[in-house]
Parts: sequence; structure tokens; C-alpha cells
Amino acid sequence: MKQKLAMLLSVTAMSFPAIAQDEQPIAIAIHGGAGTISKAKLSPEREQEYRAKLEEAVKAGYALLQSGASSLDAVVASVQILEESPLFNAGRGAVYTYEGEHELDASIMYGKDRTAGAVAGVKTVKSPIALARAVMEQSQHVMLSGKGAEEFADIQGLAKVENSYFDSDARRQQLERARETLKQDKTAFSRPDMLDYKFGTVGAVALDKSGNLSAATSTGGMTAKRYGRIGDSPVIGAGTFADNKSCAVSATGHGEYFIRFNVAVDICARSEYLKIPAKVAAHSVVHNVLKPVGGTGGVIVVDRQGEVSMPFNTQGMYRASIDASGKVHVAIFQEEAE
Repeated sequence: MKQKLAMLLSVTAMSFPAIAQDEQPIAIAIHGGAGTISKAKLSPEREQEYRAKLEEAVKAGYALLQSGASSLDAVVASVQILEESPLFNAGRGAVYTYEGEHELDASIMYGKDRTAGAVAGVKTVKSPIALARAVMEQSQHVMLSGKGAEEFADIQGLAKVENSYFDSDARRQQLERARETLKQDKTAFSRPDMLDYKFGTVGAVALDKSGNLSAATSTGGMTAKRYGRIGDSPVIGAGTFADNKSCAVSATGHGEYFIRFNVAVDICARSEYLKIPAKVAAHSVVHNVLKPVGGTGGVIVVDRQGEVSMPFNTQGMYRASIDASGKVHVAIFQEEAE
């Protein structure tokens, strides 16, 4: 097992064929959530599972970019692989609401013309990111929610499932622990550290051969959430944003802070208007804006030159990227260099 893990860890040194200097660069980055990810509590076998799935997802999106597919196709492909994995808080791995159900959110944005689509509080749509894209491309709206979004999914012929499809023993246990904590301290819901949140939202950002940027985010929300709570993932400008003039961003973390501080659009705006690298803007927002006010989480960013950055202010963030030079990077913990 140690030998297999060592081989998997070596993925950071792997590269795809380099892009010729006269070609438009392509790049992709993905995340599987940030939060209280402790190396001591993650077994080598479990760590290998996470790294393997992250590698699978990022390579799937990159292969599409190499073939000439759009950045939209790439981010959707990567996100759907993560939605299908019970390892992450999206799709099949979605956390439970306080009432014991699953409510899913997702959004997508295309940097070429800033079109966007989002869905919130859906319960029976197999791939929320597919529905978000349908809202963007097949409707005049940006965000649909609840039963209306479900009805639109039926009209679009998207795959539907029973809400129990998203069930998992691990998430059920997580809910029970959260319920017990909340019984003892009703204020714990507003303090992620008290409920041992692992912000497992998934997302992807990409730059394609046509120079177009896209961003996509999908989530099951917050463990034990109540009252139809909606976080930042489906909110354009908070959890997702893309503009060819600057960059593409997908966020993961304590959503209320990402909404209040317009994290995704702030990063892109700083890059465009201050004429600074998106990497610098992302680091500043995550560490100098969010962290001082208690906002925990991280972002993945790809700019219009194909530079990737993935800053976060938590113990870890499940992440992977393939940059403009074709270098593959898969990481989880804070100490792993980008």
C-alpha cells in the first residue's frame, strides 16, 4: 500500500506534452472542498482514494481541452466526476439537512460573454451542474430554485433520481454528530469549527484553446442546514465567476462569508482594475479579506494566460490542476507546495 501511495504522490512531477509557444495555452484546476482536513485522521488508503479521484477528474477535463472542446465542456466533465463520487459533498456525497434530506446547489459561468446559470435547493436532479448549464443555455434566467428547478429539469430531459440516491452512512453519522452538538449549543451552527465542517463543495475552472474561461461549482451545502439555507456555491460573484478579461474562480468554504464579501468577483475585479496577477488578487482576498473576519475556505483560479492558483486558509483543500505547461499537480494539505 505504501508503494502504491508513493506512486500516486509522484503525480506532482508528471506532465502532459508541452503546449507549443505559438498555441493558445490551456489549463484547468479543480477542488473538492476545504476545511478541517487533518493528515493525522486521514488514513493512507483514504488519502489515496481522494488523490486518485482528483487526478481522474482533472485529467478528464484536460483531455477535453486538448481535443479542442470548450472550457464549459471541461469544467462540467470534471465536476460531474466529483458529483458521482461519495468522497465529496456534492451529488452522491452530499451532506444531510437537519431534517435528513439532501438539497443540492450548483452554478456555472462562461467568461466569453458572462452568461451564467445556477440552481438551488434541488432534491432529485442527478447532476446539479448539468441543470445549471441547462439554465444558462436553455432559459432566459440565471437562477432557478426548488420545485421550479426540478420542473425545468424534467422539461430538459435531465436524469432524475430519488433523494435517497444521495444517501451515505458517513454523511448520516456526520449529521447525527451535528444534531447532538446543536442540542448542546444552539449557536454552534454559525461556528464551523464546532460542527467539524469539511467544506466538500466541488468545483472546476478552465481556459480553452479559444481563450475562453469557465467556472463551475456544485455542492450539497452545509451539514444540518435548516430553513432552506443557500450558500455561496450557486451565487454568481460569490462562489463562481468567470470573465475573459481577468480570470475564472470557483470557491469552497463557509458560504455566508463568501457571499458577504463577493469573493469570486472581487478576485477577478482586483486583477482587472488593479492590473495585478489573479494569483496575487486571490491570495489577498483569501488571506487578507476573509481570514480576519473569520471566513474560512479557499478558491481555485485560472487566469487568461493559463496561470493557476489555489490559495486557502484552512488545514487543507482537496485540489488538483494541470497548468499551461502541462504539469499535473494533486494536493490536499497546506504544506504541499503549489
